[in-house]
Amino acid sequence: MSADQTPTPGHVVVIGAGVAGLAAAHRLLERGARVTVLEASGRVGGKLLPGEVAGVRVDLGAESMLARRPEAVGLAREVGLAERLQAPATATAALWTRGALRPMPKGHVMGVPGTAAALAGVLSEEGLARIAQDAELPRTEVGDDVAVGEYVAARLGREVVDRLVEPLLGGVYAGDAYRISLRSAVPQLFAAARTHTSLTEAVRAIQARTAAAPDAGPVFAGLAGGVGTLPLAVAESVRARGGEIVTHARVTELRRTAPHGWRIAAAGRELRADAVVVAAPAPAAAALLAAEAPAAAAELAGVEYASMALVTLAYRRAETAALPEGSGFLVPPVDGRTIKASTFASRKWRWIADQDPDLMVLRTSVGRHGETEILGRDDDDLVAVSRHDLEQATGLTATPVATRVTRWDDGLPQYPVGHHARVARVRDQVAELPGLAVCGAAYDGVGIPATIASANAAVDRILGDAAAETHLAAHPVQSPHGGAGE
Repeated sequence: MSADQTPTPGHVVVIGAGVAGLAAAHRLLERGARVTVLEASGRVGGKLLPGEVAGVRVDLGAESMLARRPEAVGLAREVGLAERLQAPATATAALWTRGALRPMPKGHVMGVPGTAAALAGVLSEEGLARIAQDAELPRTEVGDDVAVGEYVAARLGREVVDRLVEPLLGGVYAGDAYRISLRSAVPQLFAAARTHTSLTEAVRAIQARTAAAPDAGPVFAGLAGGVGTLPLAVAESVRARGGEIVTHARVTELRRTAPHGWRIAAAGRELRADAVVVAAPAPAAAALLAAEAPAAAAELAGVEYASMALVTLAYRRAETAALPEGSGFLVPPVDGRTIKASTFASRKWRWIADQDPDLMVLRTSVGRHGETEILGRDDDDLVAVSRHDLEQATGLTATPVATRVTRWDDGLPQYPVGHHARVARVRDQVAELPGLAVCGAAYDGVGIPATIASANAAVDRILGDAAAETHLAAHPVQSPHGGAGE
């Protein structure tokens, strides 16, 4: 659609003030819309949350974003945060597996190696020998989609999945590699699996393409002050441009009005809008769409979520000599530990270390899809099990000077086999209603760039251009793991 054909957006209501909703509002204002953002909770930012421990500013949610995609770093620059973009100070991580901390292997794609040698030291001799059989196996058809764990285990053996793929995927989705969609979660591997007989050969082809591309700089980036400050800056920009953001405004009804437009009821207030962007999590979106798009609502109601908790601990740096070098470690579930990862935040991010050089801030994460017992424990218990596992892994016995537990109930949508088809059905059904679009982490990827890309596509859809949604359907945004404890 050419610029002179672009319709005037009019008044658009955005439901949800997480990073997706705020990004949509920001883009809509650029397109000339009048924007109202309605947020059910008392704050903006969703799963991005800045906070503090022992007087030091930290992230209490996601702490990094993929820097080789343009969406997140681009939005940060647009809202005045360019000078605060910061690469990790170290990208060296470890695996706590088979009773020891072992260097994180290189030469793999989300845990899938290009050669058996890439996983030497992590896998047993039997596991390494099983990888070598990949070159001799007949082609494994992946069809329309397949579970990551199922496919990789068939080609390379379960040990690769259990020791490396599982902790890497678990860090992104807090899910089960044997249920997670290869097509949606690791799209480059899915594409390669359709054109190569050998999986290791496919990985080497991906690696060769990456090596041939110009150096795009660091893979990941953070923000001085925390990634949690990004939505705050976007919200400030939205308000500065005339957008309205209303918190404590849970939407209770969303209905079409004749001959066109929408009526929205929220917190005793009724709004009329020319268009609506639903940027709420899948369960809330399902409730909102039930009256006007019941088939889409039913699909969204079936999206499962995983809960998790982050435990932030601050130590006196002088008492942390036992910690190994690097940014932290991941923990395969097969090893039976409670924590699934730990990040040495003061090592990973210069902006944290610079605030108080005498402190060492660590994070641990607990909880995966289907795990309810551990998350039912109180905060003191989560701190205690984190300290126990840290001592077992690193020898750290010091007592922290401060701790903080942040719970993310139903924080991460799950992407099971067939997720792409579910998203396509939702969007097809929503597209039948003019002036309505959906976006967020439940659709095209769980990382920050993915949610922003989803928001951008929703805005384009409102304006009559479905090209971005079509592109995302064909090319979902992979959310790789940023090292340890993301």
